[in-house]
Amino acid sequence: QVQLVESGGGLVQAGGSLTLSCAASEGVLTGYAMGWYRQAPGKQRELVARRSLFGVTNYAESVKGRFTISKDNAKSLLYLQMNGLKPEDTAVYYCNTPTGAPFPWGPGTQVTVSS
Repeated sequence: QVQLVESGGGLVQAGGSLTLSCAASEGVLTGYAMGWYRQAPGKQRELVARRSLFGVTNYAESVKGRFTISKDNAKSLLYLQMNGLKPEDTAVYYCNTPTGAPFPWGPGTQVTVSS
């Protein structure tokens, strides 16, 4: 069964940076497009960044120019570099495939941005 485990979240001041990591089961990152989602309290989970198998990336307008999705196939890690963080970026962040049925969701990692 596919496992996804997110890490790297924390408390940061507005304007700061964080890099999230997603450890994926072997073969996931080389076989599927992947994305980063977030869910803020009281809101639906939203896709904020995605990366196709061919390296094409897309971002939600709210994070464009500030977030960068990347991966290391050898380490089976997916990353989300987040710069210029804003209080509205506060959420639990998850990784998963944005195409087809999602894999079982990981525990997520909490990102809290203080103003």
